[in-house]
Amino acid sequence: MKEQGKESRSQRRSSKPPEPAGSLLKTSISGILNINKPSGMTSHDVVQCIRRTAEQRRVGHAGTLDPMATGVLLVCLGKATRVAEYLTNSRKRYRARAVLGVTTDTYDQEGKITSQNPCPDLKADDLEAILQQFTGHIQQIPPMYSAVKVGGRPLYHLARRGVSVERKARSVEIHDIRLLDWSPPELFFEVECSKGTYIRSLAHDLGQSLGCGAHLVELVRLSSGAFRLEDAVSLEVAEGSLTNGSWRQLLHPLDVALLAFQAVTLGWDEARLVGHGRQIRLPKGIEGRLCRAYDPEGELVALLRPGDEPEVWRPHKVFRPVPSPARDDAGQGMSGS
Repeated sequence: MKEQGKESRSQRRSSKPPEPAGSLLKTSISGILNINKPSGMTSHDVVQCIRRTAEQRRVGHAGTLDPMATGVLLVCLGKATRVAEYLTNSRKRYRARAVLGVTTDTYDQEGKITSQNPCPDLKADDLEAILQQFTGHIQQIPPMYSAVKVGGRPLYHLARRGVSVERKARSVEIHDIRLLDWSPPELFFEVECSKGTYIRSLAHDLGQSLGCGAHLVELVRLSSGAFRLEDAVSLEVAEGSLTNGSWRQLLHPLDVALLAFQAVTLGWDEARLVGHGRQIRLPKGIEGRLCRAYDPEGELVALLRPGDEPEVWRPHKVFRPVPSPARDDAGQGMSGS
């Protein structure tokens, strides 16, 4: 067995030449697109654009952004839709702008104004200290205008009918929050947080703690896990690459979503067994709830999880079967490190 570092050979972008324009995507694409979502579109709108352009049904996103928001939206195609949950679970970083003294029913500028109050006389140091009170594990009530489901229905469906229901507070974690600028009544701040955090609710709760109210007027997702805004492409560029055949230059391999898990390289026999859903035995030293399994050529075969016996691992998610290779070492087991 050989343990792999954080990066694997299958993470390298393909060097294959572009598809000829017009020959588009008769075969399925698998991978992750890092798209800078434009304002005014829902995350689902972006997925629909990619699905239509790629002529592919299996397309989804990892981590919803509000229509007003821009920034990193990870769109998964093909087999990469099966790792979207691991992308969604990653930390997110945002840059936000809020206005004190005004509240809205959506907690952002797209809603109806519900109250207006004088902005308190605060210095930047005072505001910074108050923001720090929101760090760590906090309880957050999702806004009525959100996709959180109550009784099987998204809250925003009820909100549009003028119905307000009691929402349970949820535990989220604010890893870091800092003030970037304070120009009353506007403040710019940056937040690193766990999945499920509503920055709109954070702005609202800040306003409530100050006694004047607040709402969000701008939101940019700067990063999602290892994916950064500096490396994102516009929706237009992504669609163009899918049309002209240059999409391989933009597509990230699906195992980028799995780098938090330990990796092993299997021999061909073990890779074939795993690829067909069979459990195998791994040497000691492989730990964690999941493990990435690669074939001898560095291609991801499956995610493994611990079996019922020590050192026995079984497939959790299989990404491809491994055919019997016509080579002399076909019967070899896991390679030594």
